[in-house]
Amino acid sequence: MAGRINDDDVKAVRDAVPIDSVVSEYLQLRNAGGGNLKGLCPFHDEKSPSFQVSPGKGLFHCFGCQEGGDTIAFVMKIDHLSFSETVERLAAKAGITLRYEEGGYNPSHQRGERIRLIEAHQAAAEFYVRALESPEAEIGRKFLAERGFDQDAAAHFRVGYSPAGWDHLTRYLRGKGFSDKELITSGLSQDGRRGPIDRFRGRLMWPISDTAGEIVGFGARKLRDDDNGPKYLNTPETPVYKKSQVLYGIDLAKKDIAKASRAVVVEGYTDVMACHLAGVTTAIATCGTAFGNDHIKILRRLLMDNGSARVIFTFDGDSAGQKAALRAFEDDQKFAAETYIAIAPDGMDPCDLRLAKGDDSVRDLVEPRTPLFEFALRQIVGRYDLETPAGRAAALDEAAAVVAKIKTSSVQREVAVQLAGFVGILDQEFVVHRVAQLARWARDKGGDHGERGGRRGGAPGMRGGAPQQPAPAAGFSGPALNLRSPAHRTERELLKLALQKPALVSPAFDAYGVDEFTAPPYAAVRQCIEQAGGAEQGLADNREYLVAVMDAAPDNTVRSLVTELAVEVFIGKTIDETYAGMQLVQVRLRAVDRRINDVQGSLARLGSHVAPQDLAAAQNEVWVLQQYAQSLRAHGAAAL
Repeated sequence: MAGRINDDDVKAVRDAVPIDSVVSEYLQLRNAGGGNLKGLCPFHDEKSPSFQVSPGKGLFHCFGCQEGGDTIAFVMKIDHLSFSETVERLAAKAGITLRYEEGGYNPSHQRGERIRLIEAHQAAAEFYVRALESPEAEIGRKFLAERGFDQDAAAHFRVGYSPAGWDHLTRYLRGKGFSDKELITSGLSQDGRRGPIDRFRGRLMWPISDTAGEIVGFGARKLRDDDNGPKYLNTPETPVYKKSQVLYGIDLAKKDIAKASRAVVVEGYTDVMACHLAGVTTAIATCGTAFGNDHIKILRRLLMDNGSARVIFTFDGDSAGQKAALRAFEDDQKFAAETYIAIAPDGMDPCDLRLAKGDDSVRDLVEPRTPLFEFALRQIVGRYDLETPAGRAAALDEAAAVVAKIKTSSVQREVAVQLAGFVGILDQEFVVHRVAQLARWARDKGGDHGERGGRRGGAPGMRGGAPQQPAPAAGFSGPALNLRSPAHRTERELLKLALQKPALVSPAFDAYGVDEFTAPPYAAVRQCIEQAGGAEQGLADNREYLVAVMDAAPDNTVRSLVTELAVEVFIGKTIDETYAGMQLVQVRLRAVDRRINDVQGSLARLGSHVAPQDLAAAQNEVWVLQQYAQSLRAHGAAAL
C-alpha cells in the first residue's frame, strides 16, 4: 500500500486545478451571478439548474440534492474514485509529482485501480496507432481510405490497428509494468490456455473516451473474412467502461455541443468521423447499444435544456433504423430540447453519404429535419390501412397511446391535432379527447403526478439562487429550518458572511457562541468554523479555511450545509461592513433578548422560593443584559 499523500501536495493539487475547468468537462456552466456559475446537476435528474460552482472558493453545491464540496470531492463523486485516486488523477493533470508520507514517491504499481486502467488504455491506444503504420495493417489503411479517411483523419480520431498475433499488446503492456490482473480487468486482455492473450486481434481500433477525455475502452471492426467474431467487438463491461454511459466522440464534440446547443446522434464510429470532417462537429454515437437514459443525461448536462437546444438523430432508413428511432422517441420527453430525425432520401448513412456526395451533403442532411414525434407517429400509422374505418381506428389506438405519454398538456394537444391529420380523422377534438383520456388512465394507474425528470421552472425552494424553504436537515434535533423566521434568516446570512467574506465579520464573529444560533444545523456549522480556527483563519487563505471547515464537519449532512452556505448568494444587494454589522447585531440582539426572557421566566416560575442572593444576581444579570440590548439598538455594530 502507498503511504498517505503529503498534505502540502494535496493543497497544491487543490489550488492548481480550477474547479470550474474540471466541472466543465462534465456539464455546461453558465453565469449565475455573484461570481458563481450554474448548470444541471450531474448527481440527480433535474429540469432547471440548481447546481452552482464558485470558482473563487473552489467549491460546488447543488441546492436540489445537497451534494457539495471542493474539486476533489466532485471528481470522487462523479467518477467513483477514492481520495488518493482522485488526487493522483488531478495531480497528473496539473503536472504535480506527489510525495507520500510513507515510502517516498509513489511507484506505479501502487496507483489506484481506475488510474491504472486508464493508463493501460492510453498505452494501448498509442500501441494501436503505431501498429496502423505496419505492413500488416495495410488492410486497415485500405478500409479507411475506401471510406474517405486519410492518414490525418485517422490520426485526429486516434484510429489504430490491433496486430493479428495472440499476445502482442499483452506482452507490450507487461513490459510497461502492468500486471496480468490489470490487463484482464481492463478488458484489453482475456484468459487463454497459457495465460492472458489479446482480446482484440487483427482489427481496426477506435478509442472510446469519457466526457473528461480519458480513454476507457475500444471499438474494434472486423477486417478479414476468416475472423469468426462479430463485425464490431467492443470492450466488455469493466470498472471504467459501461457501454450505456459512454458516447463515442463526446470528448471531441462536447464544447461545440454546449456552444451550439445542438447534438447530432449517429450510429457508428465512421459516421462520427464523416460528420466531424464535414463540419458537423457535434456528432456522437453510442457504442454497441441503443441510445438510452444514461446517454440522455450526458447530453442534457451539455445542452443545459435551454429553449433553443436541438438533438438530431440520423438513423439509417432501413427497418433497424426505424426501430431505433421509435426507441429514441420513447425517451424523447426526457429532453427539454427539441428532437428531430434526419434520414437521407436514399437511406445512406453519413459515412456513405459523404463518400458519394461530399461534405456539403452531410451538412445538408441535418438541416431539413423532421420532428422525431412526427416520424415516430407516421411509422406507427403507416402499418395500417387508413382507407378503412377499422384501419384508422387501430392506427389511432396505437398512436394515441404514444402521444398520451407527453407530459406537457399544451404539447400533447398540439401533437394530438397533428395525429388526427396523419390518420385522416377530420374531428380533431375527438382525437384530442381520446389522447387526454388515455393520459388520465395512465396517471391513475401509475400514480405519476409530476413531470418526468424533475420540476420545471426552478429548483425546489429556489428564488434568485437562494433557497426560500430548505428541507429539515437530517441528523439534527430541533425545529426545521424556516427562512420565513427572521432569526433563521439572519443566522443564515451571518454564517454565509463568515464563510464567504470573513473579513467583514472578523474578529467579532469568533466571539459568538454556538448557542447564539437557534437552528441546530446552523449551530453545527458555527461549531465547525470554531474547530477550524474561527473566521479569522479565512483572512489569509479563504480556500484552505473552507476546506478546514468542511473537514471539521461531523457528517455529510453538515458538510453539505457548509458548501451550500459557502456558495449561496446573499439576500442583500450591497454586501459591505454595514450589511455585515446588521447581521452581527441582529443575531447578538436576539440571543440577548432570549437570555433576558429565560432569566425572567425562571424567576417567575420560582416566585418566592428563590434565595435572596440568587434573586439579586439574576436581577443584576437582567439589568446588565437590558443595558447591552439598548446599546446594540442605539449604536449597532459599534456596541459589540
